[in-house]
Amino acid sequence: MNKNNNLKDFYILWSTQCLSQLGSSITAFALTLWLYEKTGSALNTAALRIFTYAPYVIMSIFAGALTDKFDKKKTMLICDLLAALTTVAVFVLYKTDTLSVWHLYLINAVSGLMNTVQQPASEVAYTMVIPKEHYQKTSGLQQLSRSLVTIGNPLIAAAVYGLAGLDAAIVIDLISFAVAFIALACFITIPEVPEKEVNEGSVLSLAKEGLVYLKDNPLILYIILFLAGVNFIASAFDAVLPAFIIPSPKGGNSIYGIVTSFSGIAMVVGSLIATAMPKPKNRVRVIYASMLFSLGTENFLLAFSRSPVLWCIAEIIGWIFVPVMSTNQTVIMRNSIPERLQGRVYACRNTLQFFTIPIGLLFGGVMVDEVCEPIMKHSGETLKLLFGSGKGSGAALMLFILGVLGTTMCLVFGQILKKYNYSD
Repeated sequence: MNKNNNLKDFYILWSTQCLSQLGSSITAFALTLWLYEKTGSALNTAALRIFTYAPYVIMSIFAGALTDKFDKKKTMLICDLLAALTTVAVFVLYKTDTLSVWHLYLINAVSGLMNTVQQPASEVAYTMVIPKEHYQKTSGLQQLSRSLVTIGNPLIAAAVYGLAGLDAAIVIDLISFAVAFIALACFITIPEVPEKEVNEGSVLSLAKEGLVYLKDNPLILYIILFLAGVNFIASAFDAVLPAFIIPSPKGGNSIYGIVTSFSGIAMVVGSLIATAMPKPKNRVRVIYASMLFSLGTENFLLAFSRSPVLWCIAEIIGWIFVPVMSTNQTVIMRNSIPERLQGRVYACRNTLQFFTIPIGLLFGGVMVDEVCEPIMKHSGETLKLLFGSGKGSGAALMLFILGVLGTTMCLVFGQILKKYNYSD
C-alpha cells in the first residue's frame, strides 16, 4: 500500500505496538518492585536498566546498518519473537523458584540487544507508512501512546504484582506481545526503499555513512548531544526515584506507582499539546526551552518535599513538555534525513543520544547507596531539615544535586543551540 493513501497501516502498527509496549513495561516495573524488595539497593535496581541499555548503546550503530540492509517487517518480527522468549525464560525461572538477580541482568542484556535492532527498524517502518504531511500529527500520537503507557504501567503493575504476583504480570506481557506480533505479521504492509539504494556496501561502511551524515549536519548532531545530557540526568533520576519514595514513611510500592503514573498523565497532556500546536517558528528553541523548564523544576521540588501530593505535582511539571520536545526532534529528523539513510542515522542517534543512560543509572545508584545515604546518616541538623532523615534522605539530597546539574547543562547547551533555527 502506498503510504500516501491513508494512515490505516500506521494506526494498526501504532495501536498494537503500544499495547505490546504496555505489557513489556508492566513486566519491567514488576521486576523493579521484586528486585527492590529482595535487595533494598538503588544500584541493584538501576542495574536492570543498565544491562538493558548497554548492548543497545554499544551495538546500535551496526544495528542501524543491518536495518537498512534487510526487510523492516521481518527484522521487527524476529527481534520481537526473541525478546518474548526472554520473557518466557523469566516466567519459567520464577515459577520454578530459581530466579536470581544475575538471571535478570543476563536476560535484560539479551532483550536489550533485540531492541537494538528492532528500534531503528521500527522508526523507519513508521516513516514508510506515514505521509509526510502527517509527521507532526503522528509523532504527537506516538508521544500520546508512550504517555498512556507511562500512566498505565506503574498502576497496573503495582496492582497486578500486589494481588497476583510477578507471574501474572508476565502473562499480561506475553498476551500483549501475541496481539502485536499477529497484527504486524498479518495485517500491516510496510513499503521498502528500493533494494539497489540500501543494500550496497558492508555493515561497517553503512554504519560509517550514518556517522558522516551527522558530522555533515551539525544541527542534528548538537540536538542529539544535548539530549544525551538530558538522558544522563533523567536516567540518574530514574535510579534515585524508587529509593526516594519506597522507603519514605508516606511512600511504598503503591505510592511509587501512583507518583510515576502522574508523569504519564503529564505526558498525555503534553502529547495533546504537541499534536494540536501549530508549527513553531523555531523547533530547536522549543526543544531547548522545554528541557530547561523540566530539569530546572522537578528535581528541586521533589528534593525539598515530603508529601505524595507534591511529588505528583513535581512529576507533572517535569514531564508535561517532554512530548513537545520529542515531537519536534522527530519532525526535524524525519524531514532532514533521506529515507534510505534513516536506519543507520537513527541507530547512530541511538548510540550518541542514549549512551548516557546506563552511565546515568550507574551514577544515580552509586551516588545514593555509597555517597548520599552515608552523608545523610551522619549529617547535621541543617541537611536533615532540608532533605529529611532516615533511609530515603540521601535520595532527596541526590535529587537536589541532579537539579543543579540539569539546569547547568541546559544553560551551557543553550549557548550552542541558540544560533540554530529550524522551521519546516
